[in-house]
Order: sequence, then C-alpha cells, then structure tokens
Amino acid sequence: MSFYVYLSGEIHTDWREEIQRGAEAAGLDVVFTAPVTDHDASDAAGDHLGKPENGFWRDHQSSKVNAIRTRTLIEQADLVVVRFGDKYKQWNAAFDAGYCAALAKPYITLHSEEIVHPLKEVDAQAQASDSAHCEGRRCLGSGPEPCSFSTGSWPQSPPQGEASPVNRLRILRSDL
Repeated sequence: MSFYVYLSGEIHTDWREEIQRGAEAAGLDVVFTAPVTDHDASDAAGDHLGKPENGFWRDHQSSKVNAIRTRTLIEQADLVVVRFGDKYKQWNAAFDAGYCAALAKPYITLHSEEIVHPLKEVDAQAQASDSAHCEGRRCLGSGPEPCSFSTGSWPQSPPQGEASPVNRLRILRSDL
C-alpha cells in the first residue's frame, strides 16, 4: 500500500528531492506530490481560461486553478510536509499548514531556527517540527540534531538507523 506525501512550501532549494532520494534509497512505497514549483508555470495556470484584463485578474485566475490542485493533493495525502524558507514570505506554506490543521491532516513543519517564534502556532498544531538543522535544509535528516515531536522530543541518541528520514516517516505510519 502506497503512502502519499504532499511536499508543500518553498521552491528555491532541493529539499523535495532530498526527501524523495531518502525514501527511494530505503525502498519505501511513497508517492510524493507537490504544488507547481515553476514560477512562470504557476503564474500561467489559469491562462487557458482566457486572457484577463490586467495582471491582478491573471494572478487571481491562476491562484484559483492552483488552489484546486493544492486542495485536492492535500486531501488525498496521508501526510503533508510543509517547508518554510527564509528568503521569501511563505504565505502559501502557512495557508497549507492551516488547511491541514482544519482537516486534521497530519503534517510536519520544516524551517530554520530564526523563524521558530513566528511559526509557534503553526508548529503547535503539527505532528512534528524540524527546526534544529542549519537553515532547515536537512529535512527530516539523519544528522545529529533531534526532530522535536509535539508529543515529546526525538531521543538524543536514537538506536542505529532510527533517525533516518525514512524511519521518521515509518514512525508516523506503522504499516510502512
């Protein structure tokens, strides 16, 4: 049985590929989905519906089309990983996390230490939050820093292999 994971959030680093490589290397049956990560393609998502009179309406039209995709993929996911980057405001990521909370959909937040305070309410609703790694880039990584779960903390010295990205997903879903 496949495990569906929606990878939400910042699009300027390779964090999605990092998680996908870890799952593939471990041989997990995980299907990853994501928003449109190409700016131009995202901005043009609604262009097939007709040419709007100005840029505001083009953005409005495309955001509606993108929202259909986002809502559908979040609702179909078993787990959502929301990555907050530091370079740009992450309004879409915050909205996706809020949508997950409203649906009671399990989600994990990834972000740097610098934005722990502004994301405290978002993190409080998450099933896990990983802000310990430098700039949040070692997403669910196997580095020495713990991943703090809302029900406690990841052990400082986990048993061999338990802290790998894939095994952290296994903890959230026992049939993996």
